[in-house]
Amino acid sequence: MKILIKVIGPLMYAAGFSDKELDVPVGTTVEDLVAGIGIPGERPRIVTRNGAAVAPEAELAEGDRIAVSPIYSGG
Repeated sequence: MKILIKVIGPLMYAAGFSDKELDVPVGTTVEDLVAGIGIPGERPRIVTRNGAAVAPEAELAEGDRIAVSPIYSGG
């Protein structure tokens, strides 16, 4: 199934891209995807699916738009 992924900020250096369409197997979870693109598991991040935060164990669906961003703070 096809999904779109956007990697934001310094995480794009770990992934090697900023935007990409990927073909992933049915049953792929958010955590599977993040690990599969090379972002270390210990790196703090937030992942959204179609604009809303999503749990690591959530399964992806055809056409999902995933964004992976480092956690920022400050004002």
